[in-house]
Amino acid sequence: MDRNLQLLGIMKKAGFLAIGSDAAAAAARSGKVALVISASDATEGALRRARHIAGYARAEHVVAPYTKFELGNVTGRGSPGTIAVLDAGLAAGFVRNLAESAPEQYGEISGLLASKAGSQTEKRKPTPSGKRRTVK
Repeated sequence: MDRNLQLLGIMKKAGFLAIGSDAAAAAARSGKVALVISASDATEGALRRARHIAGYARAEHVVAPYTKFELGNVTGRGSPGTIAVLDAGLAAGFVRNLAESAPEQYGEISGLLASKAGSQTEKRKPTPSGKRRTVK
């Protein structure tokens, strides 16, 4: 099995995926989306909605080289055309893996997500007193 499909399975078990366009839209409204993934065989309407969700959430959007059937097998949910990743670090890892095989298609997005993941990690670092910083 492809390592990105394995990563999606791990993200699902950990609760870092919103599966389906309705769940992705709800996650976007709550401000939790880092990446919106579309299946390679998603309809034009589904792609348009996924781009809209990503724009609303200020997240990145990629069309993954996986079919709805493959994504459904990994997530256990029918055949979703849209999946949202809720963690910037995991999203960066997913796109980095894609960029290894197709850097011209995914390289720029990989860099953007890597910088977002770095800033997310920076926000989570505890201060010397042991308390977490809050960034406003």
